[in-house]
Amino acid sequence: MYTLNTTIESRRKSESRGCAEGKIGHLLLDDGKRYSGVSFGAEGTISGEVVFTTAMVGYPESLTDPSYQGQILVLTYPLVGNYGVPSSEEVDTFGLPLHMESNKVHIAGLIVQDYSHNCSHWQAAQALGSWLKEHNVPALYNIDTRALTKHLRHGSRLGRIAFEKSQELLPFHDPNVTNIVETVSTKTVKEFGNPQNPKIIAVDCGIKYNIIRCLLKRDLFVKLVPFDYNYTNEHYDGLFFSNGPGDARRCVDTIKHLKHAFTRNTPIFGICLGSQLMGAASGAEVYKMPFGNRGHNQPCIDQITQKCYITSQNHGFAIRSETLPSEWRPLFVNANDGSNEGIYHVSKPFFSAQFHPEACGGPLDTMYLFDQFERYIRLNMSGSSISIPQPVPFVNKRLDVRKVIILGSGGLTIGQAGEFDYSGSQCIKALKEEGIETILINPNIATVQTSKDLADKVYFLPVTPEQVEKVIIKEKPDSILLSFGGQTGLNCGVKLYEAGILERHNVRVLGTPVSAIVDTEDRDRFNLRMREIDEKIATSQACNTLQEAVAAANRIGYPIIARAAFALGGLGSGFANNDEELKQIAKIAFASSPQLLIERSVKGWKEVEYEVVRDCHDNCIVVCNMENFDPVGVHTGESIVVCPSQTLSNTEYHMLRATAIKVIRHLGIVGECNIQYALNPESLEYVIIEVNARLSRSSALASKATGYPLAFVAAKLALGIDLPSVRNAVTRVTTACFEPSIDYCVVKMPRWDLSKFKQVSREIGSAMKSVGEVMAIGRNFQETIQKAIRMVNTSYTGFDAPQSLTTGQSPYYKNLDRELSHPTDKRIFAIADAMQNHSYTVDHIHELTKIDKWFLYKLQNISDVKHDMMNTAGDMSRELLLQAKMVGFSDAQIASYTHSDESNIRQLRYAMNVMPCVKQIDTMAAEYPAQTNYLYTTYCADLDHSHDVTFDDNGIMVLGSGVYRIGSSVEFDYCAVMCIRTLREMGYKTIMVNYNPETVSTDYDESDKLYFEELSLERVMDIYRLESSRGVIVCMGGQQPNNIALSLQSNGVNILGTNPIDIDKAENRHLFSTLLDGMNVAQPKWDSLQSISQAQDFCKTVDYPVLVRPSYVLSGAAMNVAHSQKELVDYLKKATSVSPDHPVVVTQFITGAREIEMDGVCLNGNVLVHAVSEHLEDAGVHSGDAHMVLPPHTLSQIIVDNVISHGSNICKALNITGPFNMQFLCKDGVVKVIECNVRASRSFPFVSKTLNTSFVRIATKAIVAKAFWKDASESDVMTFDENVMHQNQLKHVAVKVPMFSFKRLDKSDPSVGVEMASTGEVACFGRNHMEAFLKAKISSNFFKSGKSKLQNLLIATAPANHKSSEFVNFSRSVVDMLEMEFNIYTSHSIGERLRRYARVNIEKLQFLDLDSKSDLVLDKIHNNEIDLVVDVPQKNEEEHAHYLIRRSAVNHEVPLFNNYQIFDTYVKSVHSEVVLETEHYGEYIHE
Repeated sequence: MYTLNTTIESRRKSESRGCAEGKIGHLLLDDGKRYSGVSFGAEGTISGEVVFTTAMVGYPESLTDPSYQGQILVLTYPLVGNYGVPSSEEVDTFGLPLHMESNKVHIAGLIVQDYSHNCSHWQAAQALGSWLKEHNVPALYNIDTRALTKHLRHGSRLGRIAFEKSQELLPFHDPNVTNIVETVSTKTVKEFGNPQNPKIIAVDCGIKYNIIRCLLKRDLFVKLVPFDYNYTNEHYDGLFFSNGPGDARRCVDTIKHLKHAFTRNTPIFGICLGSQLMGAASGAEVYKMPFGNRGHNQPCIDQITQKCYITSQNHGFAIRSETLPSEWRPLFVNANDGSNEGIYHVSKPFFSAQFHPEACGGPLDTMYLFDQFERYIRLNMSGSSISIPQPVPFVNKRLDVRKVIILGSGGLTIGQAGEFDYSGSQCIKALKEEGIETILINPNIATVQTSKDLADKVYFLPVTPEQVEKVIIKEKPDSILLSFGGQTGLNCGVKLYEAGILERHNVRVLGTPVSAIVDTEDRDRFNLRMREIDEKIATSQACNTLQEAVAAANRIGYPIIARAAFALGGLGSGFANNDEELKQIAKIAFASSPQLLIERSVKGWKEVEYEVVRDCHDNCIVVCNMENFDPVGVHTGESIVVCPSQTLSNTEYHMLRATAIKVIRHLGIVGECNIQYALNPESLEYVIIEVNARLSRSSALASKATGYPLAFVAAKLALGIDLPSVRNAVTRVTTACFEPSIDYCVVKMPRWDLSKFKQVSREIGSAMKSVGEVMAIGRNFQETIQKAIRMVNTSYTGFDAPQSLTTGQSPYYKNLDRELSHPTDKRIFAIADAMQNHSYTVDHIHELTKIDKWFLYKLQNISDVKHDMMNTAGDMSRELLLQAKMVGFSDAQIASYTHSDESNIRQLRYAMNVMPCVKQIDTMAAEYPAQTNYLYTTYCADLDHSHDVTFDDNGIMVLGSGVYRIGSSVEFDYCAVMCIRTLREMGYKTIMVNYNPETVSTDYDESDKLYFEELSLERVMDIYRLESSRGVIVCMGGQQPNNIALSLQSNGVNILGTNPIDIDKAENRHLFSTLLDGMNVAQPKWDSLQSISQAQDFCKTVDYPVLVRPSYVLSGAAMNVAHSQKELVDYLKKATSVSPDHPVVVTQFITGAREIEMDGVCLNGNVLVHAVSEHLEDAGVHSGDAHMVLPPHTLSQIIVDNVISHGSNICKALNITGPFNMQFLCKDGVVKVIECNVRASRSFPFVSKTLNTSFVRIATKAIVAKAFWKDASESDVMTFDENVMHQNQLKHVAVKVPMFSFKRLDKSDPSVGVEMASTGEVACFGRNHMEAFLKAKISSNFFKSGKSKLQNLLIATAPANHKSSEFVNFSRSVVDMLEMEFNIYTSHSIGERLRRYARVNIEKLQFLDLDSKSDLVLDKIHNNEIDLVVDVPQKNEEEHAHYLIRRSAVNHEVPLFNNYQIFDTYVKSVHSEVVLETEHYGEYIHE
């Protein structure tokens, strides 16, 4: 059988290069269980009680805690030793060691999963391993601590660490059978502090230094005495009983003395074992718990105030509450298991806490108990009566809410993506669970939340104050939620509030008050609020003008960072080193924001983020903390992010945690928010960067990283429900008022698509450019980051320098040092190049990047293992193969290093039984059983101790879409979710495989099993094999699953739906064009590339322009229109690099044609449902960037019928079962086929919702029918859906409009073409296409917010051919604009053409010089004198000047028309004075 130990020797050599070799050791349990690992401590045999702690930080503090005396401690968090061990010699002002809790290591032994031989921290004095050796403490790593924890949670066990066979037979020692307190208590009396202060006798049962420190800080004199010291005849002002190990009942004399102390009225305070001593002295029963509570996240409810606190705990015994005498009451109760966590006397100042209020390590939330103890002492000394608090009845603050409006986020843009579909969906679920009617306003038709079975009513309308007020008037809601729609929803809500609209209509804001939202969004107000509580912020000044910004920067001193208010994703921000750089940033920032904060730069510091939740009862928790791989200077959305933080000590972690809670309470936030810090890597100095008082991208990541449903919980809290009353959805038995413990590592990595944009800058910084992100899960950082890299792009193999970087012909960079010091989208590969090809040291890379050395050491480890594989002579050993898998190498990577192929490596793995283990995410590090199947795979586990789940469901696998990127976004998540829901409705078990944290499909309650895993051939086959799946559906997740369908089938995977051989006929451009020729179906003339010269010869026969089309690509990747031979050659090279394994086809490009799409579903080649849509633009604009109309408004029925006929014939030829999308051209009444996608398309949600017919639902049933129903017919499938609407029945029109993010992509050309550039889409309904178009255009943020009247139009270009219909329509639009009294600016040449060929009265035009040498036009745009711009890219020498105009328009948020057909449609819509009706979705579909 496979065990971790089989690779121990090889992994030890790799990870400890330069370190002493560790010996193989064994943890033996008294029930016969055996776990083997590698030594990194002393190598002697020891015995003790085996316990675990779920704490994620604070190992130096825990290991020196006397309460762990005699115990073998298991740390559930797998990555240990990261920040080393601080000095034990450094002391505080009281002379107490600053970083330790006693003068020695008290544990008997230590067990961990992964040990960091190379630590990194400014306070590290030595490595953890060397420190343990100094204290003669054995320690083992490479043990599956999760499997061990699952075994221990049923009850603690005795164990032994042994290194020799003879040692394994020694007897087990139970430390609890003796009085362990005697071994840790002081032997002499010790005094601390000023004897003139109130005197405390502190009974030392194993006291921690921080307890003494807490007492001294309150000006108390501490007399520390042995545990059995008799103080009964001695004066004291307060009596304190400390923590300690073992069974309190064995401290007989201590209990006897305590009983005597109870006869007095002098205050008494006990902690941990001290609490048990007080319970025993009172007469209550003390009992041994099955396991106990150890960790930093135990929720305890104060029985006086009913508030819940997060506490640090370490105990195995407790007081049985029901045995307390009548004069004693429980003070705290554990919110999870109901055990007693403290007691108090009803009339005397005696109280206790079972937990550790002094923490160290752990949270400081209950430090107030020391203040209460001090207050009792001083009151008693003054002769004042002490009032013992009485329990306050719980006040239910649940609001009377009946109907709520939820503001959505609109279309996806850079900085605001699918995470808000997830959070909004969770919100609606939570409200429906409470019986509340939900009204959603969101024009993003591709989302799950806008499905008709979720919200009660959906309005596909712009999220603007004007439109929202109309809905309020119509619906009369009592409440509104602002924080689930990103910055769009938040900004709209603030405007509604400030305009008095909400007050006028008696609508209350649920959750965080608007005043608190403004406090966080307005940079000046935020800084003022932070100063009120003396919190640390960088020196800064809020400015409202460019002049103010420059003056502020000079006062503060360069370098500075400029941050725009009310902005998302760092929009409008940037670093400046001088006035000129600042002016460039400020001009663009003020175009979209009224305020700019000029702030001292802390570039190079660590960036850390905390997700915080607070309810209206002031219960406050931190759900997750995250650390950026990249230092400050790279926006957190652009950075690799690691969860939890890896390089923060307990002091740093809890300092920032305490600050987060303090800030959020001060601001009055209710629900969820996040706070971001910059932390000096060389000290405890920090500054608060910002607080987001809403759900964010990080919230979705934190939810998926921890399993804690932040949005769901936040929605409940907004209703006034208290946090302890909400259940933990994973365990279903514990409370949601807790802080998740993680026993794995999470890495988030962004995805950029910068290659799709002309002239774009590749540098990344304080403003977001990434279009999506992935989340990988593993048991160590190396395994996880390699997964993440592959998830970002299937062409990436892992932490490798791509071949183009190693050949000296890199298209990415010329100077390696600059690439490292100036971050770009390829920096991770530059690090790989530096390590693997240029022998850069970790220190050198750190100097250039400021990335923490700990991360770099781990990356160096990956490079070392790669080196070992590349230098392996002969066959690869099992040990090296397993070692490679444990640090994240894929089969394909290993094959490339060993001159093999992926299939051979896979067979080798199978033969050697090197297989991944399946682990659960359970929020509590295996302390409680999980009730959900939220899973990941890892090789850092022990199959001898089993997977976390069983594999008896034989479920159907659905492959998700993976990372959001241009061309594959939320629409495919909608398809995957609808597919999963349909399968479950039909009674089938489901398995979702996806790795996108922004999605609804990766919500663990959507499927029976969720694998947060790679969508690679290797991983899908692993899961398929483990699960014995009935089959795999590849057609719902877009292009990525389709791309591996044929390989999966050839490896024995049962692909459900269309046969992959037929999929290949459609995806392979050559095969598809050949198929059409064989069917005599018209298509543009084509040829398959065999050579450059052959392509050139073909172009001579059809004439330019031609279209270059690679195979198996999404969003038109590398697709280009070539207008010349030079462009042809350039584009062919790009296409073959994008799709090297498949043919590239060159086709004739037909100008002036209209593009048509047909979406549908088939069973065995027969079309069951279909929809035919029309593009508003002429052909040449990618379908994802086109404006789409359904039903088509210019096509004759004959053309529509021809489209359906061609489509039906192709479906039969491909024998399609499931979804499909086809694209056609139509010119002069002739229909020609462009392509066929045998999968769900991005327009599937659009056509489904427009027709009120779920195409995905029908497709899923067709797939199931073909696979599992005998002799299934079309009627069998269709009888399940009674509401199938034909588009000829529609009385409404829907228009889908793209969303672009050009402003965020510095220097990119805002133009559209055959390669997709849009990042999202919106769609709206109307009674005609003009109404729907105008609604959708407003929804797409096309028009500048706050600009009520558009008056000035710049026409920078005009159609070239004055005889074309394009020019005729354009001229008519110009006349209409003049009729509407627009001021039109244009060039003399355009004016002359309009006069000559269209008889336009040019006297009404105003002429400008559009020559690139003149800045007049750009100045008019800069100065807000232009409201609309028409500028369509040209193929002439003046193009650069027009690029500058388009870029300037985008930078200053001036609406830009870069397509003549869209300009014409806009003019018609405005000229017709169309009325924008306020109707919800149901009113359209139920006519």
